[in-house]
Amino acid sequence: MSCHNFGEFIAKKRLERRITLRKMAEMLDCSATFLSDIEKDRRNPLDMERMEKLSQILALSEEERNEMLDLAGRKRNSVAPDLPDYIMNRSYVSAALRTARDLNAGEAEWQKFIDDLEKRSRS
Repeated sequence: MSCHNFGEFIAKKRLERRITLRKMAEMLDCSATFLSDIEKDRRNPLDMERMEKLSQILALSEEERNEMLDLAGRKRNSVAPDLPDYIMNRSYVSAALRTARDLNAGEAEWQKFIDDLEKRSRS
């Protein structure tokens, strides 16, 4: 899909599902004005709890959910909101990220790492 920002992403997905702004706001327990401001990129994204609910309402695939979370992180000038606890509670993850940064690891190296992990999970 490749949207430029969080608001654009959820607006497109909402319209694809033919859900009105008011109905989705009601489902998320927020005001339509608040949700409209988010869709127009005038407010920061929803909190993680509401984004999980939003993911369910919009029936997002895992890939779409990850894109939504990445866009939310970028809007907040941060990492995706599903990652901080994982990173903070595992010192080896921080060490791996720092090592990759210090060695200027590129996309190919990260993709090999991801592929290796995925192979291991399939075994």
